Formats: sequence, C-alpha cells, structure tokens
Amino acid sequence: MSQPPQHQDPPGQQAQMQPRPDCGEESYQGHGRLAGKKTVITGADSGIGRAVAIAYAREGADVLISYLSEHDDAAETARYVEKAGQRAVLFPGDLSSPQHCRDVVARAVEEFGRIDVLVNNAAYQMTRESLEETPDEEWDHTLATNLSAMFHLCKAALPHMGPGASIIGSSSVNSDSPNPTLAPYAATKAAIANFSASLAQLLGERGIRVNSVAPGPVWTPLIPSTMEPDKVAEFGSDTPLGRPGQPVELAPVYVLLASDEASYVSGARVAVTGGRPIL
Repeated sequence: MSQPPQHQDPPGQQAQMQPRPDCGEESYQGHGRLAGKKTVITGADSGIGRAVAIAYAREGADVLISYLSEHDDAAETARYVEKAGQRAVLFPGDLSSPQHCRDVVARAVEEFGRIDVLVNNAAYQMTRESLEETPDEEWDHTLATNLSAMFHLCKAALPHMGPGASIIGSSSVNSDSPNPTLAPYAATKAAIANFSASLAQLLGERGIRVNSVAPGPVWTPLIPSTMEPDKVAEFGSDTPLGRPGQPVELAPVYVLLASDEASYVSGARVAVTGGRPIL
C-alpha cells in the first residue's frame, strides 16, 4: 500500500484520508472471545481505536467510545459496534483534563455497571525539527493527553474493575527507537510501557492484568494531521515489510490481551511493528 501526499489539520478525520485506513469494517470476524465484557476505548473514533472497537464488538463486548471532537468518525464507529449487536456509548471530550478522564469512567459505570477492559489508546503528536520550536504548551499537552490521562483513567477505573479485568496501554516502537522529530510523543510512549509494567506488578494480587502494545508505523489520521505531506507519502516504507500497518492488523493483539485466553499475560509489551525489532 502507498499513500499520496496529503495534509489535514489536527486531530484529523479518517473519512478524508486517501486511501481510507482498513479498520476491519469488512474483514474482522469475531468468535465470542469477549462475550459480555464491558469496555472503554479512548481514541476509538478512528485508526487503531476504531479497529479495536469493531473487533471488541464482534467478539461480544459493549464499548464506550471516548474521543475528542471527531463526531462523524465516532458515529461511524458506533454504527459498526451496534451492527455487531453490542451497545455503543459515545463520549466526547478532552482527555488532557483530569476531570474529563474521571467523567469517562463515571459514564461507563453508569451505562455498564462495571469496567472489564480499559484501553488507553488516545494520543497526540506533532512533528518538530528542533526542540526550540516546540512550544511549551505542546509539550505539556502531549504529556497530559498521552500519559497523564492514562494515570487518571486507571485510577478512576480500578474501583470498578475486578479479577480478570484487563488494562491495555498503547505504547509505540518510538518507546525503544525514538524519532527525534517526535521527541515529546516518544517520551510519553516509553513512559506508557514503563507505567504499564509497574501497574502489572501493583495489580497482580487483585487479578487485574496490565499490558501494552507497541505499534510501528500505522496508517491513521494522526499521520496526515501531524506530518509534512512528503513525509506522509513515504510513511512506513522503511520497515522490513516495506509498508505501514493497517489498524485492523493491530486489533487481534488487543483482543488477545483483553480476553480470558491471556489469563497469564501481564506486564508484557507486544510489538506490532512490521519487522522493526523491540528487544
């Protein structure tokens, strides 16, 4: 797959991308692996979050779709969840606000009664060629959205999670091999992997598993909305597999980590990178 040069304003809209990312809308087939589970997925309007929401619904889970302001994309995700016969709850707002993180959890508990799976997936990035041109506010916002939100979501959700529950963080290949033009983003992704590993040890005695997924270059709205058009055209071509990943190619890993089949998998970081090693 290749993509033409293109640009959008952040946060980006999946409907405007060429080609459209494959989130498994037509291909993902469920097998009841998450039957009855109540799930919260942040950044679920598009990209990896949408692919995970579709997969979870087709595996039998209800989904709270947390998103910033991409109402059309989020509504489309909700339609796929409901088409699978599951409940979809749309909840927009800015996760850089600690109170909004608590509100996400409160809404999920109000709708579902409990939380079985929390997927911390929403993220912000921006390409900068030097540290001097990185605004202070952008550094603060990146950390608040990517890392602090995970802390606040997990802290609020834990009283409503029981044995067998699962927390999943979206890390990145940048956690090990940071792109220098994405320094704030890369720093948060390393911290997410580290924080997930800490939580796995803290929560083991409560029977709650915590893992992270480390995607490589994946074709999502984050790319055309945060990179120069010429970089977008080359995106993912330098992987051993020679292309960016599609969001649907991440979904099975998130399903496994949320499922009871992964009952002894905790503290792991699973690489889905197109061949870029994470050791």
